[in-house]
Amino acid sequence: MQNLVVLSGAGMSAESGIPTFRDMGGIWEKYDLTTVASPDAWENNRELVLRFYNERRKKLFECHPNKGHKVVAQLEDYFNVTVVTQNVDDLHERAGSSNVLHLHGELKKARSTVDPSLIYELSSWELKTGDLCDKGSQLRPHIVWFGESVDNIYPAVDIIRSADILIVAGTSLNVYPAAGLIDFASFNTPVYVIDPGHPKVDKSSNITVIQKSVTEGFALLFDDLTGQNS
Repeated sequence: MQNLVVLSGAGMSAESGIPTFRDMGGIWEKYDLTTVASPDAWENNRELVLRFYNERRKKLFECHPNKGHKVVAQLEDYFNVTVVTQNVDDLHERAGSSNVLHLHGELKKARSTVDPSLIYELSSWELKTGDLCDKGSQLRPHIVWFGESVDNIYPAVDIIRSADILIVAGTSLNVYPAAGLIDFASFNTPVYVIDPGHPKVDKSSNITVIQKSVTEGFALLFDDLTGQNS
């Protein structure tokens, strides 16, 4: 089976009701993210940081995978599918995708502030001061904050390089280092970019832009790639 890689961004989950950061009305218009999404913010106002992520987590518990997520999971019947996502939600997993790499962390997880290898699944939307790891240290959101390294970018590069088919969906290709991942695809690898606007991609014979919403684009692409109806 061919290796099919999906690189997904905020637009992938927007149709499930997850607010985006950059789009009009997104989170960046409501918060100064330096006050809620950085190591300095954690040191200076821990309660605000916890409240910000609790609000987002509560929203995620209320949301469900959309048709786009479900089509990505269906593609596993035809390809070896790996999802590389910039999103911190778990909607790909809940739709049935079995191989998902999160570049920027996972909202439904927390980790130790003294040992980053201690990562815990959260059964509730609320993470509070006094919630401790096994070593007695406060738990923090398992999120890559501004100013922190994106450690999963290195395995992501290897995944992109292995792609026989690459699908880019729901990402503006403006946020680095994730935006640079598309450049690691082999020159002859077919690349499909699903975006209703005008994505910033080089005009190339191997790049096909599908100017549709994520759900519409994946439905069309599923039919084209498999010869089946999604």
